[in-house]
Amino acid sequence: MGDVKIQNVVATASLDQMLDLIAIMKVFVNVEYRPKRFPGLVFRLKRPRTATLIFKTGKMVCTGARSVKQARSAVRKVVRELKKGGIIIMRRPEIVIQNVVATSDMGGNLDLERAADIMENTMYEPEQFPGIIYRMAEPKVVMLLFASGKTVITGAKSRKEAQEADESTRAVLRDKELIYHAD
Repeated sequence: MGDVKIQNVVATASLDQMLDLIAIMKVFVNVEYRPKRFPGLVFRLKRPRTATLIFKTGKMVCTGARSVKQARSAVRKVVRELKKGGIIIMRRPEIVIQNVVATSDMGGNLDLERAADIMENTMYEPEQFPGIIYRMAEPKVVMLLFASGKTVITGAKSRKEAQEADESTRAVLRDKELIYHAD
């Protein structure tokens, strides 16, 4: 069984209220707000090390977490910090995990040419991108497969989904004898 490592979790949240981003900017030093360049305020946390985009509509996007639990915790912490800073927040945020990006290693090199011919739902154009883009139906994720055996899993909604994608792909690659060890 492969060791799937979560690299990033993206969570969205909604506070269902309008926010005064200029007021938030005046209260906090760890924020960045340049409305002429980007409509969202960036609220950075040291622990967990994340960045949360906050929009005046009350919508939030948290990125940089290394687990689903950490992403949820970061959003709740940003809301607590806002409240502490005197920003009135009327309800708890509704948090939704949008994307879990993970990596793994198949434990050997991959024969990408054969894999692209044999496997369904793949795209392989080595002149444009050095890996296979493998769109899985179940779980609904996209895997990037590289000749080195390294993979990137994106689009998962949980660690479990990323793990399932890794195990399923590993089984297909082994079954079709697409993993080999260079001498």
